[in-house]
Amino acid sequence: MIERITSKDNSLLREARNVRDGKIEEMIFVEGLRLCEEAVNSRLPIHALIVSEELAQKPKPAELIERFASASQRVASVSEKLLASISYSKTPQGIVMLASRPAMTEEHFISQQNVTPLIVVMHRITNPVNVGAILRTAEATGVTGAIATENATDPFSPKALRGAMGAAFRLPIWFRPSYEEVIDWCSQHGVRTVCADLNATAVYTELDWTSPRALILGPETSGLTRAEIEAADGATRIPMRAPVESLNVSVAAGVLLYEAARQRDHLATK
Repeated sequence: MIERITSKDNSLLREARNVRDGKIEEMIFVEGLRLCEEAVNSRLPIHALIVSEELAQKPKPAELIERFASASQRVASVSEKLLASISYSKTPQGIVMLASRPAMTEEHFISQQNVTPLIVVMHRITNPVNVGAILRTAEATGVTGAIATENATDPFSPKALRGAMGAAFRLPIWFRPSYEEVIDWCSQHGVRTVCADLNATAVYTELDWTSPRALILGPETSGLTRAEIEAADGATRIPMRAPVESLNVSVAAGVLLYEAARQRDHLATK
């Protein structure tokens, strides 16, 4: 059964706004048809589906609505105006899903790693657009897990989710360890850490990416501190022509991770 909501003070809409604003940590706010489909395909527990009356009439959303309604899950239809009142986007996409946050613990992260992990560490990266883009690239290049430290933005914030295009639902993510915990964990598990650093001597193509590796990325404005770099096993740089001095952190992640993927693919075909 589809519930029709006509008041912005409805308890479900209040809950949706709280989830959107990060006030209910165990839940995430998923917006847009494609992202909602990704969440369903990733088998996330879904608490509620909220859809605009206009979008509900279209074939693909109607299929999703029917699927939820037949499973006795909560489905609500609202006006475009009410949908806009809970939307994160400036241009609401007509559909919102409230889902359980995937496991983001160290234990879950460890259980998903293989014998030659390739891990991306996002340290003090606070721009959710960059976090989302890094996660999307990470999945595309075969990364086995991502770590967002205690000083990084939430990978499941609405803007990061939109940039990740579903990758956050599928990649094992460890959220909020300290930098020291990450370095210690990698050391204990035989994973060599390498920092992206503009001043490094080693060029990224000179590194062996086929062994267990953790690529550490810092904020593009200030980069990693000297102490953070020295705590890792090594550092690497991407050569650039003057006058360019740096790349966007998500672009740098793409360059480095695709080299790792190239080396690993080459090894696999030998």
